[in-house]
Amino acid sequence: MNDDLAALAARIDHTNELLQRMLAEVAKTPSTHAIFVDAGYLYAAAGRLVAGTEDRRAFDVDAEGLIEALIDRARTIFADSRLLRVYWYDGARRRIHTAEQQSIAELPDVKVRLGNLNANNQQKGVDSLIRTDLESLARHRAISDAALLGGDEDLVSAVEAAQGYGARVHLWGIEAPEGRNQAEPLLWEVDSQRTLDLDFFKPYVTRRTAAAYEGAGSRPTREDVRFVGARIAAKWLAARGRESLVELLPGHPYLPGSVDQDLLVEAEGLLQYSLRGQSDLRRALRDGFWEHLQAQY
Repeated sequence: MNDDLAALAARIDHTNELLQRMLAEVAKTPSTHAIFVDAGYLYAAAGRLVAGTEDRRAFDVDAEGLIEALIDRARTIFADSRLLRVYWYDGARRRIHTAEQQSIAELPDVKVRLGNLNANNQQKGVDSLIRTDLESLARHRAISDAALLGGDEDLVSAVEAAQGYGARVHLWGIEAPEGRNQAEPLLWEVDSQRTLDLDFFKPYVTRRTAAAYEGAGSRPTREDVRFVGARIAAKWLAARGRESLVELLPGHPYLPGSVDQDLLVEAEGLLQYSLRGQSDLRRALRDGFWEHLQAQY
């Protein structure tokens, strides 16, 4: 009898040891988050907030800068988590990328997923794409948290599917000048809610004018813009010092929102040309900035 009790106690000890090891491994595994952007909602709500219209033809969106700002915001909210990627959902006729969508798809850590556009320029199939991705990532434990920028009631099923597999879904909305631009049933289902305000979008959404759309002068080359980026980096380093450089480097290739906005404003002043909506030139600007800083490290 004593031998049986001793054997049982040994098995219990062994089981406890295995559980402790498993918990220790889970504790060491970093949390992972992803950002899901319904571009139709983003363009309509941000356009209404900043430019006073939902017509995409009436304003420009610096999608690259905006995506980096969203990544930066998520980094502050999910401080102990790593980014899996940004999922960007938009519509296109016959699901063929536009030039803008192609430039977004080429950004690091961004996955563009396309639904259809009908004859009235309405997105079709985007909500089902969001649900498929959210559910799949949650089911395979690829993410622990999902930041969802959208407002359609049809997204409720996507939220419920992800939550059913243990993921937390955090709804991000865009400030509405009047009333709400997100469905109440969606607000009820999510784990948390945040609203991005006018100041967040102002640097990235501009109403189209001749000066803003075409630039004040001839379009600079990528090398011209890259050189300006390096020039601004040298000035930044001289003002901030090596300690600030060490803090900035781990975020490569992303810049904090405040640094990125200062870089854009100063570059436009030096070039006498608007870089809003010019994703290739914005990328060249950041490349020049980073290349100079990395060379000094």
